[in-house]
Amino acid sequence: MIKIQLKPVGFISSPVTEQADEKWGGVISRVLLQPEYIGALSGLEDFSHAMIITYLHQAKYEKEKHLQRRPRDLDSMPKIGIFSQRAKDRPNPIGVTTVKIITVKDDYIEVQGLDAINGTPILDIKPYYPHYDKVDAPKTPEWVDKLMEKYF
Repeated sequence: MIKIQLKPVGFISSPVTEQADEKWGGVISRVLLQPEYIGALSGLEDFSHAMIITYLHQAKYEKEKHLQRRPRDLDSMPKIGIFSQRAKDRPNPIGVTTVKIITVKDDYIEVQGLDAINGTPILDIKPYYPHYDKVDAPKTPEWVDKLMEKYF
């Protein structure tokens, strides 16, 4: 097995302090950089959106509970495998969220719609490129639309 070590490039400052399953769309957060990365955000102000890659530090994957489950544990959702959903309790607790950029400073960016609680470690920040990141006419099952009704 390969050993992987990652070092946070920053941490989230958010008014949200407890895990939640919906209503992230209006949340304004700051992605605070570690001192050695100050200046690395230069040029990001020219983008409207960024992708924030997080380490979901409070997630707890239990194979028996999470390998196959209903999204958000809702009875109205189908029972599916962990790799067919975006649940936080994953074998490798990595989150990826595309967010709206509000402000870019030397040592932080302020963003809207980041589904990460206060103190969450940041593994990386990438600008949103529609050439790579946008998919025209994606296919998703009907339950995804129902699940996401109140998320944002």
